[in-house]
Amino acid sequence: MDVRLVLLAKLEFVTHFPSTTSASRQKPLSQLAANIFSFVNYLSYIMRPWIRSLRTVDARRVTQRCFSSSRPRLELRSIWDLDNKIDPVYRECTNRSLEIIKFPEDQPPNNVLLIQKEGVPSVTEAMVEFAKYLKTAYPATNIILEPHIATELHSSLPFPIHATPYTTLPPYPNRNPYHLKTSLTVTFGGDGTILHAASLFSTSPVVPPLLSFSLGTLGFLGPWKFSDYRAAITAVFTNKARIMRRSRIKMEAFSGSTQLLGDLWPPDSQSNGGRGEGSGVWAMNEVNIHRGQNPHMAIVEVFVDGRFLTEAVADGIILSTPTGSTAYSLSSFGSIVHPRVPAILLTPICPRSLSFRPLVLPAEVEVSLKLSDKARGDEVEVSIDGKRWGGVRKGVEVKITGEMGNFCGGGEGGVPCIWREGSEHEDEWVGGLNGLLKFNYPFGEEPSSRVFSNIDGLEEKLPCKSTKRDL
Repeated sequence: MDVRLVLLAKLEFVTHFPSTTSASRQKPLSQLAANIFSFVNYLSYIMRPWIRSLRTVDARRVTQRCFSSSRPRLELRSIWDLDNKIDPVYRECTNRSLEIIKFPEDQPPNNVLLIQKEGVPSVTEAMVEFAKYLKTAYPATNIILEPHIATELHSSLPFPIHATPYTTLPPYPNRNPYHLKTSLTVTFGGDGTILHAASLFSTSPVVPPLLSFSLGTLGFLGPWKFSDYRAAITAVFTNKARIMRRSRIKMEAFSGSTQLLGDLWPPDSQSNGGRGEGSGVWAMNEVNIHRGQNPHMAIVEVFVDGRFLTEAVADGIILSTPTGSTAYSLSSFGSIVHPRVPAILLTPICPRSLSFRPLVLPAEVEVSLKLSDKARGDEVEVSIDGKRWGGVRKGVEVKITGEMGNFCGGGEGGVPCIWREGSEHEDEWVGGLNGLLKFNYPFGEEPSSRVFSNIDGLEEKLPCKSTKRDL
């Protein structure tokens, strides 16, 4: 309040109401109350212009804050608001093991799904940096995140983020939204992150291109360094990227003539182009049938193309792809198979028989597994790429088939993994076998002077050191 207004009010009060004397004190109380009420009314009258000016200033400040100094409103939108994905085509390049991925000239990838390894702040920072660059370089691109990641990060990104809603029902309840909307998948993490991304398309015969940055523990499947992310994105959006397909295997379970569905996404029957194929679940690494919590060994009957092969008494059976031959199957002493070899690997888990050796079967065969009536337990567990599919009881038949043929140009089959620039062949697999898995390293000494391709794709010659140990 202005001091001058207060002094003016006191002056006016003295003018209208003389100082209290002993005579005025004898006035009735009603007259004194009337005088105080008159003074308050007069004070509010002379202060009215000042109060009106304060309201005008406050309104001006609110207007400026809303339209000039506030941050842009950050949004979390539903994935169903996006247009359907733009599919690329694949053309065979000079190296027949790789293909060139091409999007329409005026239609680059419109919806990009980002998958990160959780619980690592450095990985989160890398994904945020990547997303900001992608939106800056290609503003028309839409970013898709998993729901829990989108809830945490959308406030730190200055553009809308799309995710699968938690509460609202989708327009197609039996359709996986990632199958309809994703043009490109980018992972930030290790091999487990890549498997998680592939599992989002485990009920679809078509998988979008997969760009993987090695930010995890091992990184055997991720050929790209994160420092090269700008070159990777440029290669994809300018149709210069190359891919190598990693074949998958398909698992179906039947109880009589009824096909069983597991705990993963529902079957996406419309994504197979109306070819009438049965629904199933695809695995990038392996299908694992194991005894679960049952303390007794499982007894599983194994058939190949309908012919009885053996009755396995073991903790379980692993049916893996060539890509999965360096995963759980390798830990169970399975064979190592190059990812371009069309095959199905059958590996026992802790078998009771010493003569039960791993098998490598052609990809076109059908492997059937049944829980024997001799088994003590009534059920075995089925896991697909580390995710629980469900339980299989006696009388249920599990069928495993592989992906067949040359995928070039078809756009279907396998997981199309974007290859690192500068690598002319599939030698990344050889380098990873030596540098990461330490293939055939002798005990008690350093590796000899051999040239390996390390995870970054650079060649380094390891020093020739030999350490002799006294026996």
